[in-house]
Amino acid sequence: MFALRAGRARAGGSEPRVAAIDWAMLETALALGAVPVAATELRQYRAIAVEPAVPPGVADLGLRGLPNYEQLRAVAPDLILISGFYETMRAQLERIAPVFSATIYVPGEPPYARAEAAALALGERLERLPQARELVAMAAAEIERLRGRLRAEAARPVFVASIGDARHFRAFGADSMFGDVLSRLGFTNAWQGETRYSAAAPVGIEALAKVPDATLVVVEPVPPDARRTLAASALWRALPMVRQGRVSVLPPVDHFGGLPAAQRFARLFAACLSGECRGDPIGGSDG
Repeated sequence: MFALRAGRARAGGSEPRVAAIDWAMLETALALGAVPVAATELRQYRAIAVEPAVPPGVADLGLRGLPNYEQLRAVAPDLILISGFYETMRAQLERIAPVFSATIYVPGEPPYARAEAAALALGERLERLPQARELVAMAAAEIERLRGRLRAEAARPVFVASIGDARHFRAFGADSMFGDVLSRLGFTNAWQGETRYSAAAPVGIEALAKVPDATLVVVEPVPPDARRTLAASALWRALPMVRQGRVSVLPPVDHFGGLPAAQRFARLFAACLSGECRGDPIGGSDG
């Protein structure tokens, strides 16, 4: 999906040495074809964010919340990418290199438009504005295409959730990327409660019964113990969406991601609702 942009060299001059602390900025830079010299938590990124792929040779700076400053100095970046989540680090980071920051997630605000603005701003800073415009246009076109494909399924509301344990889930609301993309795909979010730009605080599984006609989309990872317990749970198996086979499990997606994460979620969501999902369902369907 991102191969068109990755590897497209910037015309003239040498490539800036970029280091990424924030994953949304990391995936956006990669989608623009700007491979960072270093980034944080790469093993986790490859397992959870997945795409765009991080090439071998990118140095791992350790934790996003506590990067290895000695390692960061050693890679000698020209620019360090952060988001609003990491503004408390700015002064320390600016002792090493200039900092670019873009805020995508704000409580109460759908984040997709901010992700578009962040991509364009980063493209301008990296002298890759044509690639950034292409990324914005391609993401919008893909979501619009999938919206048309899913028109028949959109009559049913959808919960998008992560499973914490066998008794609780976290629902993604309108100010999450998943909730915003869900709306752009033409669906009603079954979760109408409060969230804080990510997901609601853990709520009991029984809350899913309040919208009995909804579909449930669970974003991995699902803790193995929770999966086993839910499959045998009388409460879980009694939920209409579970009994009627309206539960899908999506592969991991970075829920604090940028436009690449939005595209990945839209694509995986559409595949599941079209019966092409390969995720392991959490038992209980009557088949």
